[in-house]
Amino acid sequence: MGIGLMGNELIFFIQTIIGLAMVLFAFRMGKNWLYALIAINYVLANIFVTKTITLFGFEATGGNVLYGAIFLSTDILSEYYGKEAARKGVFIGLGATLFYLVMSQFMISYDASPNDWGASAGMDTIFSFAPGIVLASVIAYLVSQLHDVWAFHFWKSKFEGKLLWVRNNLSTASSQLIDSVTFAILAFAVFPRLFLDPGSVLPMSVVWQIVLTTYILKIIVALIDTPFIYFSQKFGPKHELK
Repeated sequence: MGIGLMGNELIFFIQTIIGLAMVLFAFRMGKNWLYALIAINYVLANIFVTKTITLFGFEATGGNVLYGAIFLSTDILSEYYGKEAARKGVFIGLGATLFYLVMSQFMISYDASPNDWGASAGMDTIFSFAPGIVLASVIAYLVSQLHDVWAFHFWKSKFEGKLLWVRNNLSTASSQLIDSVTFAILAFAVFPRLFLDPGSVLPMSVVWQIVLTTYILKIIVALIDTPFIYFSQKFGPKHELK
């Protein structure tokens, strides 16, 4: 049972703070922990996205916070370990999600036991997916995350390593826009036609509305993560950053 609209906003902010704080904890433990957290967050984001919620009067999905935490993770990797480490994190997240997608399809292919208590039906609902949606998600993830790594280092060079908050927000805001536009257009306008599913094609006015609402929520998370990237200057693993 839901706890109302304002309850959703409160949960959203608490989840955001915890999700971003977990990035700092992983950073404190070392680079490999950040890699692991990126993988976990991307897998969970693909699961949580199946739930539709209402936030600030907008229809939204449940994966926005975790996706924002991935951007913070790659920005921290970029800042302290360099471009190649950040790119490695992106591909680790992709590999983990592809493995999850393959394994989940095996799981829903099993015939459930007569003694199954209902978990099978729930898994069928969560793990079943439209190929166009998955392909759009993977493409949007790769394009936006790789752009974020490039943009972060572009602005780092322009500002000579200064103005961390500007570099963080410029790279994340532009990359989140790329992600929102790429996913919405491919998932709801292009791939339904390619996969012969015209019933899933949405009017472009609706597609742009989806882009706007998802982007606004992602920007909220990006703004909240600004102090966290400054906190990272105090949380880094000293044995790796000497």
